[in-house]
Amino acid sequence: MTIRTGRLTLLPLEVAHAEEMAAVLGDPELHGFIGGEPLSEPELRTRYERLVAGSPDPAVTWCNWVVRLDAEDCLTGTVQATVTGEAAEIAWVIGTPWQRRGIAVEAARAVVGWLGTQAGVRTVIAHVHPDHTASAAVAERVGLAATDRVEDGEIRWEGTA
Repeated sequence: MTIRTGRLTLLPLEVAHAEEMAAVLGDPELHGFIGGEPLSEPELRTRYERLVAGSPDPAVTWCNWVVRLDAEDCLTGTVQATVTGEAAEIAWVIGTPWQRRGIAVEAARAVVGWLGTQAGVRTVIAHVHPDHTASAAVAERVGLAATDRVEDGEIRWEGTA
């Protein structure tokens, strides 16, 4: 499902997005908190093939979008939700050139709103590295609150859909 906001269009992920997204996600500094290294276009294409195919677990739904900044007609990042029962875990990555423009907040807020319209989703979760103040600010601005739980070195944030 396509989701529109004031400035953005969240497009359902397609394998064909790999070409443009390889450049969007290509800055090694972008991976400082999320780990790993930038993927090449073929590697990203393979990853997107797996994501588009969907979760192998029928109890889990993967929702993945690329974030298009409409005024510039370009992709700027990704946002995703993994829905399991009444909970949805969200994540966002915005390419370095488009950071500090409110794009992550706008995209994540749109996904949280969309999840709120989906039957059964009550809890929204995000995991944020404790030193990643920008992502913590995004989580807070979309209505999540930090918990005292740490999972894989990241703080668990929770809110309602």
